Amino acid sequence: MSEFHDDYPHYETMSNHDEAHGKAARKVLWKVFWVMLFITIFELAIGSMAPGHGWTGALWLKVLFIGLTVVKAAAIVLWFMHLGHEVKFFKYIILLPYITFILYAIFIILVEGVYSGYPRNVTRVDKIFIDQQKELKNHHGEEAQQTEATHGEEHH
Repeated sequence: MSEFHDDYPHYETMSNHDEAHGKAARKVLWKVFWVMLFITIFELAIGSMAPGHGWTGALWLKVLFIGLTVVKAAAIVLWFMHLGHEVKFFKYIILLPYITFILYAIFIILVEGVYSGYPRNVTRVDKIFIDQQKELKNHHGEEAQQTEATHGEEHH
């Protein structure tokens, strides 16, 4: 009897897989692991170097990360969701919405600064916010002076 106390035979017996098929399946899993690991380490390396080299707002960096994300997503869909074994028509029907969304995301990134009227690297801060911050600093400065005056009187 199995560990689950049911009448079903083991998976290996049910699937009629021999050792050669299992070895091939494990080889594919390791291949997927190494591809995903390499892409992830590459993304982390580029991402950690970006601030030091001034790449944080670079368009090519955004496109690179989107591209690598698409490659990883495609690998997951093809290998783990077994879409790689389907007929071409079914693959395209499944992937078409994702491809459309990805193209739309790239389009938005490319035209992001064109319609806003501001340069890409300039942060626009609202004048009201700046005035409020100045007022708070002035008010805080007055409180600090009053506190110092009060403590000075106590020590005399």
